[in-house]
Amino acid sequence: MSDQKQDEKIAAGVCPICGKPAVTRHRPFCSHRCALIDLGRWLGGNYRVPAREGNEEEEDAPGTLEEDEG
Repeated sequence: MSDQKQDEKIAAGVCPICGKPAVTRHRPFCSHRCALIDLGRWLGGNYRVPAREGNEEEEDAPGTLEEDEG
């Protein structure tokens, strides 16, 4: 194994897609394939932060912040 190949496999963590050791070139993934799978998940909306239900306009409206008058 060449020094370059060995350097690429330095402990960079584990691929979040398949669990194989991550490679520096594609970190945090092990390959370009796993990076594309993750990108597809992002673009497909699989990774979301749940929104709080309710009237968002009231929360974000100007003048609704409680200001300390003193």
